[in-house]
Amino acid sequence: MAIVTPAILTSLQTGFKKNFQDGLSEAKPQYTAIATEIKSTTKSNTYGWLGKFPSLKKWVGDRDIQSMKAHGYSIVNDDYEATIGVDRNHIEDDELGIYAPLMQEMGRSAGIHPDEMCFPLLNDGFTTLCYDGQNYFDTDHPVYPNADGTGTVQSVANMAEDGAYTGPAWYVIDDSKVLKPIIFQVRKKPQFVSMTKTDDEAVFTRKEFRYGTDCRDAAGFSFWQLAFANKRALNADNLWHSIKSMRTFTADGGRKLGIRPTTLVVPPELEDVATKLLERELDSNSSNELKGRLKLVVADYL
Repeated sequence: MAIVTPAILTSLQTGFKKNFQDGLSEAKPQYTAIATEIKSTTKSNTYGWLGKFPSLKKWVGDRDIQSMKAHGYSIVNDDYEATIGVDRNHIEDDELGIYAPLMQEMGRSAGIHPDEMCFPLLNDGFTTLCYDGQNYFDTDHPVYPNADGTGTVQSVANMAEDGAYTGPAWYVIDDSKVLKPIIFQVRKKPQFVSMTKTDDEAVFTRKEFRYGTDCRDAAGFSFWQLAFANKRALNADNLWHSIKSMRTFTADGGRKLGIRPTTLVVPPELEDVATKLLERELDSNSSNELKGRLKLVVADYL
């Protein structure tokens, strides 16, 4: 039987941390396809500048200073954790092989945590408000004819649906700009932590050393013009309609935004259909104009 000494605990800490880091580095997250990572230094970030696409204009007289609209859209950070308890008897009996895969899996889970935050937010966009007070995916986003946000409002849709459709939603996005449809806000990246002092309460009362990870972050929406959602069949006509709709999006005052749809995001259930649309050579015995038109992201957590 091994005696649990500080040297053994230090060695375990080093080994388990390496297992964790191995899992973290082996994770293959997809969130960067739809999300821009923004650093947070407080409990929340307020994105008052949403709703104002910057642009250049001819300089006549004094500079025309564009004040940010007071939308007050805030994203509040939350805490997340995972913890594994190691029985002291397993250390004494040298039965630690069972824990290495768990530590590695905990690292992998930390690596794909942003995916679990960002992709489900797309599905939540039909019922979750964004900066303009409308659901992120909606049929009546307000766009004003005058650049100062005045005039008779026009309703613009960034979604389409078919009441007879019962399949999963799919999305077309523009990821070519600095800001992507989703904001992944990071206050603290995942860190490996432990409680391994022999006089810790858990060790004293339950013979248990604890190892874990924790992070602090949140996800929210950026510009609604960067995404188009569909609750209708995924086919060439509907995909082209989504692309063309996004290409016509304008800011207040009718200024063109230059939205360039780049990516089709689908859940695993639609992988076969999406692959055929974007990769096959022929479409109904003619050339497939959609071949290579968009990148395909089959989202594991959508």
